[in-house]
Amino acid sequence: MTGRLGIDDVRPNLLGGASKAVVGEVVPVFALAWREGHDALSATLNVKGPEDSAVAAKTMRTIMSRGEDPDQVHGIFVPDVPGIWTVRVDVWSDPIATWKHAVTAKIEAGQSPEELANDIEIGAQLFERAASGAPKVHRDTLTAVSESLRSTSDLRARIVPAFTKEVSGILNTHPLRDLLTRGQTSTILVERRKALVSSWYEFFPRSTGGWDDQGNPVHGTFATAAKELDRVKAMGFDTVYFPPIHPIGEINRKGRNNTLTPSATDVGSPWAIGSKDGGHDAVHPKLGTLEDFDALIARAEELDIEIALDLALQCAPDHPWAAAHPEWFTVLPDGTIAYAENPPKKYQDIYPLNFDNDQKGIYKEILRVVLFWVERGVKTFRVDNPHTKPANFWEWLIATVHEDHPEVIFLAEAFTRRPRLYGLAKIGFSQSYTYFTWQTTKKELTEFGEEIANMADISRPNLFVNTPDILHASLQTGGPAMFAIRAALAATLSPLWGVYSGFELFEWEAVKPGSEEYLDSEKYELRPRNYNATGTLQPFLTKLNKIRREQPALQQLRSIHFHEVDNDQIMAYSKVDALTGNCVLVVINLDSYNAQSGRVRLDLDKLGMTGSFPVRDQVTGNVYEWGAENYVELRPWDDVAHIFVLPEIPEERREALAWREVNEYRS
Repeated sequence: MTGRLGIDDVRPNLLGGASKAVVGEVVPVFALAWREGHDALSATLNVKGPEDSAVAAKTMRTIMSRGEDPDQVHGIFVPDVPGIWTVRVDVWSDPIATWKHAVTAKIEAGQSPEELANDIEIGAQLFERAASGAPKVHRDTLTAVSESLRSTSDLRARIVPAFTKEVSGILNTHPLRDLLTRGQTSTILVERRKALVSSWYEFFPRSTGGWDDQGNPVHGTFATAAKELDRVKAMGFDTVYFPPIHPIGEINRKGRNNTLTPSATDVGSPWAIGSKDGGHDAVHPKLGTLEDFDALIARAEELDIEIALDLALQCAPDHPWAAAHPEWFTVLPDGTIAYAENPPKKYQDIYPLNFDNDQKGIYKEILRVVLFWVERGVKTFRVDNPHTKPANFWEWLIATVHEDHPEVIFLAEAFTRRPRLYGLAKIGFSQSYTYFTWQTTKKELTEFGEEIANMADISRPNLFVNTPDILHASLQTGGPAMFAIRAALAATLSPLWGVYSGFELFEWEAVKPGSEEYLDSEKYELRPRNYNATGTLQPFLTKLNKIRREQPALQQLRSIHFHEVDNDQIMAYSKVDALTGNCVLVVINLDSYNAQSGRVRLDLDKLGMTGSFPVRDQVTGNVYEWGAENYVELRPWDDVAHIFVLPEIPEERREALAWREVNEYRS
């Protein structure tokens, strides 16, 4: 925007919507500020928060710092409560800064007091103006500067008071501003911290029943699922996601491995929702009752675990909606209702909703279902295939739910193209799945890491290492070390990551070559597991979650820097928390079968470091002395990664590191 003075490229600034942040997150604000000529200008960051904010209940104003480019200004703020926050960058002519620069240059050039008479008087008048606009407690100090300038003392003695630290501090808080130009207001939606920082674990409640005396799987219940929460908590996960817990359709029910010929004992896919026992507001009879579900929620709360439910807006052919509202679906010319297809996949057991038919009725019913579960204590929903439903529906639903329940988190299972993924984030989804699963090379992972940091104002990526639908080829062929590599990457690249049960047991077999579907997929059968087996990945997952809890740098998304390594099988990246000065450096071997070595060349400026310094590996506890260039060797049968904690960054360098990352990736 150009007024009397220029203000451009303000960030964050999401046109047509609100940028994203969470409570306790360092939010960097950046702008280009410019003017004609050579006179100095400065910028003010204005932040306004909700009424219950101690940080910015009233407008908070701070002078913005300058970047390496003289036209850049930057600042940070840390929201302390959820709600709508606004930021505005104002630019103004800084006559005192202009005067200081000019008079300093003239004195250094050797000009006499007589030649500087007008400059000295101009300075005296400026400080008089500054004094008149400052609080009473500071007026005498600023007036004394004016009096000193008009005294008959030695020239330098007359000027010194204008340059003291005390006077500079007063002017930073109460500046003299001319030609004030107000920028446009940007909106930031601040959510609770769990929208950005959480470790997810997915399991099927129905698979928690163990085996009977003959070795046959027993259908689990909410009670057996509640017992499983203790193991999940011990690993450090704090959000547990359940696939659909509703009654499962019997018409066109799928058998094991997605066959069309189920046996009488086949349990069907939980995503084929609805039967004579009810629909989206009912629970599967074999899992228990709604009261049993309430008890499960209560146990989760005792463990400080949040239960996330699957919101899958689709129906089995015998769902109550199919009989009561056939107009909510797509009816084919032969009179049948169209089932779901994603060629070559066919889902004969699922009817997709048609949101262009009876929009009012569908919207009302889905809102009722969501609020039904919210009122039972559910605060997080993992939304199945949101990119196959209208965007304006999600915008309406999320906004309507948030009117009375702003704490509710919606995770988009948006395995889709970027415009859809980021479009869903813009209209309200708190988190999103991503294409992390398919990024395996150093080049791909580096570009991915830079992109998710670049898009932090819009989207929060939840990096699931696997899902019931996705067993990536790297896990099928990479051996146990690849499971550790993928977990280390997911847990350190984003403050949000997730694991589907079985991953810790190195489940790797696909249903057939070239497929990402699991053999004996849990989507179609009960899969109780022996988690007490020896040699599992559980200790490593536990350690990763412990490191994430202890290191603030791994709890932020906006700052990441990739360092040079002369081996394409080793990558190194650092993350910095501008609030605490915490800095974490990850060095990881991408080869799951072979030892790899190389030289890691650190950009010390990005780490706030100089010379050599100690680094402590949080995985092994070992301490090394590192500097600008370092030899590293990682053997997948011992350690797949170093997760180093560096010395705390000095406070005076933290803010600059925060905004420089933003500037690099978004320029």
